[in-house]
Amino acid sequence: MKLQQLEYVVEIVDHDNHLSAAAAALHTSQPGVSRQLQMLESELGVPIFARTKNRIVGLTEPGQIVVDTARRILSDAASLARLKRDLSAANTGKLTIATTHTHASYILPKVIKSFIAEFPEVQLNLLQGDPESICEMVASGEADLALGTGGPHLDNLVELPCFDLDRVLIAPEEHPILSVEDLTLEEIARYPLITYDSRFSGYWRVHDAMQRANLTPNVVLSAIDASVCKTYVRMGLGIAVLASITVDEKVDTGLRARDVRHLFEPSTTYLRLRANTYPTGYLLSFVHRVAPRYTTEMVRARLREAQDHAIRGRSR
Repeated sequence: MKLQQLEYVVEIVDHDNHLSAAAAALHTSQPGVSRQLQMLESELGVPIFARTKNRIVGLTEPGQIVVDTARRILSDAASLARLKRDLSAANTGKLTIATTHTHASYILPKVIKSFIAEFPEVQLNLLQGDPESICEMVASGEADLALGTGGPHLDNLVELPCFDLDRVLIAPEEHPILSVEDLTLEEIARYPLITYDSRFSGYWRVHDAMQRANLTPNVVLSAIDASVCKTYVRMGLGIAVLASITVDEKVDTGLRARDVRHLFEPSTTYLRLRANTYPTGYLLSFVHRVAPRYTTEMVRARLREAQDHAIRGRSR
């Protein structure tokens, strides 16, 4: 049995059982079509078409099953052909990343610079939002992957934990809290506090630690962007607890930082992809750049596991 024979059968049906019209559409001869049809019927052991005086007048009952099956097989073959074309053009395409301001500003610049150097023909798009919205962007198909901390656990997303973000306290250079020998939550709660917005895990790390210590900090400002928080700390409106990656004392003039990882839990950064994502070479390369421990094989395995899980769930 050959794909060509199945194609001939479908073309005959699509041309109202006229062999000559099917042969013309296939750019071949009518005797050639007839010969391949006879070979297929002989192999299957059943007639596909009903005939009157050597003229095709319609499909037999088993012939209808053959045609339906042939259409599915030809459709799958066409999909494989498209996949081949996609793979042969593996260095071109579009990749949309949904991420938070912190990751867009402090994690991704080096990643994107090296990615573009290797894949100059891949169009890269950045969408920014809070942890919940970036997950929803991926789940809906608006983005290919999400990078951020926190966020909801959605059934159709594969979560890849990447790294932890520790905390630092920042204050103006002459602030008294910088000279305290043993820094405690009680000491931090004495001063006006600038935090992340409550949609971000950084807020909840501070909130939960203070609550466990039965403390109520005086939060004077919350923002979604660390650079905004630093602006108001520099103005003297308060101190702030931020992700350590957002602070560079060589760049952030007028500010100093103290390590407070012993007081506040870290936030885990996740990469999230749809379970039915086809992992192109450039997508896998991007993931590996963000989190080098994730090899091509590991990501593909996680996607397969998620797809198998989804199939088992639908079959119950």
